[in-house]
Amino acid sequence: MSVSVRIDDRIALITIDNPPVNVTSHAVREGLMAALDEAGAADVGRVILTGAGKTFVAGADAREFSAPPREPHLPDIVARIERFPVPVIAAINGAALGGGLELALACRWRIAAPAATLGLPEVTLGVVPGAGGTQRLPRLTGLPAALSLISEGRIVAAAEALRLGVIDAVDADPVAAARALALTDRPATGDLPAPAAADAAVEAARRQAAKRMPGQIAPLEAIELVAAAARLPLAEGLALERQTFLNLKTSDQAAALRHIFFAERAAAGRGREGGADIRSAVVVGGGTMGSSIAYALAGIGIDVALVETDAAAVERARANVTKLYDDAVRRGKSTPEAAAADREARFTFHAGYDALPAADIAIEAAFEDLDVKRRIFSALDPALPETAVLATNTSYLDVNRIAEGIRNPGRFLGLHFFSPAHVMKLLEVVKARETAPETLATALRLAARLKKIPVLAGVCDGFIGNRILTRYRQTTDILLIEGATPWQVDAAMRGFGMAMGPYEVQDLSGLDIAYANRKRLGWKTKRDFRYIPIADRVVEETGRLGRKTGAGWYDHAEGQASPSALVGRIVEEESARAGIARRSFTDEEIVDRAVTAMIEEGFRILEEGIAEKASDIDLVLVHGYAFPRWRGGPMHHAGRIGLSEIERRLAAFAAADPLSWSVPSLLRRAVEEGRDPDGL
Repeated sequence: MSVSVRIDDRIALITIDNPPVNVTSHAVREGLMAALDEAGAADVGRVILTGAGKTFVAGADAREFSAPPREPHLPDIVARIERFPVPVIAAINGAALGGGLELALACRWRIAAPAATLGLPEVTLGVVPGAGGTQRLPRLTGLPAALSLISEGRIVAAAEALRLGVIDAVDADPVAAARALALTDRPATGDLPAPAAADAAVEAARRQAAKRMPGQIAPLEAIELVAAAARLPLAEGLALERQTFLNLKTSDQAAALRHIFFAERAAAGRGREGGADIRSAVVVGGGTMGSSIAYALAGIGIDVALVETDAAAVERARANVTKLYDDAVRRGKSTPEAAAADREARFTFHAGYDALPAADIAIEAAFEDLDVKRRIFSALDPALPETAVLATNTSYLDVNRIAEGIRNPGRFLGLHFFSPAHVMKLLEVVKARETAPETLATALRLAARLKKIPVLAGVCDGFIGNRILTRYRQTTDILLIEGATPWQVDAAMRGFGMAMGPYEVQDLSGLDIAYANRKRLGWKTKRDFRYIPIADRVVEETGRLGRKTGAGWYDHAEGQASPSALVGRIVEEESARAGIARRSFTDEEIVDRAVTAMIEEGFRILEEGIAEKASDIDLVLVHGYAFPRWRGGPMHHAGRIGLSEIERRLAAFAAADPLSWSVPSLLRRAVEEGRDPDGL
């Protein structure tokens, strides 16, 4: 049963029970209306509304957003609660989010458990509150607080909700507190005076939305709706809100954000069953990546032995770990005492592999050199129990070759963390040729404990993310030799929604990293490949490696980046050397070419079985490479463009440059069968 009613002592207790998170599905809405009918027909003096389990109501059922609305609508239930003949009290036992908080806002009193969380995070799904949230919340909190909560999709704990005026009390047993509450003559939320106008707060919220959620429509619409609460009668504000919600819920942005939301949920579910529980770990390499991985493991209660080559390297590793703990203290995530105690309890440091403690997993985080990594595992293999999982954090290299020579290759796999490993949610879990199912299950279980988004990948150069990144950069280099500039490409990609353009990213990470990868892949001498020498010339002839040397694709001075005349000359010289008459490109042409390259490579990755499904590719690009979340990732974006249009583009690009482009067979089949990438 989705909703139950129990009546005793002239109190009707309505409980929403729709596992796992009590979303307001159509069945729940019908159940609420029926429950209110039953309570209205009984001789009760109050109604208590609560949720079963650990959730009050976690929001609407996002799966219904793509379907036409079905009665009863949530605003109708909210209005009925607000005008109910006897007071309705919200006993908020857990998360009250989105429509759940809107139900609570319609109640006369709101009492929350200490662990409850509250918020209106609809903008994160590309919509706005649709059942009165933008109009009722400002009447309780005032405009500035409501603007922050709604336009940022912020979720707050019960204590902060009490301070802001969202709730009336915090109690360990909100249902019991609601039963004992002394009722007074209290106005409904909708009958409270309109909030005072706050023009400065509205303008600040617009600036914040432009900075935090560039390109997204819903946050700006939410700001205008909250601002309207100060000037419109409630009924007009509610009508405007509802229409805005209905308009946005069928938008491309809302579809993309829902796609990523459901893809994240599916990925998170991979680590819920099977596998061994990791209690101890060895991490080899105490540099930026290794120390960050070790810190993340320690943060979930795993004992870590951090291994380096010699005493000096051990001290550098110790300093790197200490810095991470110090950063946590500086951000208010820990206290100096707790940080010191955790570091002392969880970490040991070792020079070499002698006398390592027995561990459940070993993760190698050395630099990208096949021979170095193989030597590490040849030392780790005999030093640890044969049951220990062995994992490489390689970004590009052949996981199968790294595993050669290990006693039990079934316990070996790749765990490609993204930097910084204790912050970034994405984890590419790379299945080697002989990786055993139990090993894979253990890795996924560890990912779940780390609260990572695990994406399964097969073995190829760069796996999913770095393979697409390499293709993307190759394509933008071709744009340079044909007439674009690095700064124009960067600006166009930022306009599309990328956090940074490809050349800005290289300047940040270091041009030497991509340079070494090109050398490893042999691009200069590769047959049937269009080699563009511009990037190699920048490194080899100028020594410009990006921000760390004060110059890369851009000149860097006093924290400011400016276009480089020297790089511009190299670009033009290579165009002339190749006999190419440079032409101008529009931003749209740049974006079309760059994004289509990502999509083409994505189809090849699916075709080869490197990724299990298109949504996994989208997760990798969104979480690892700052592809705009509100576009849903490259494969979802391809579906919004239309696969026949992608096929047409690729055919045209291939006609002009057959070395760089072709139409993947999987794409042709998808077009012929009328399939959408979300279903691949």
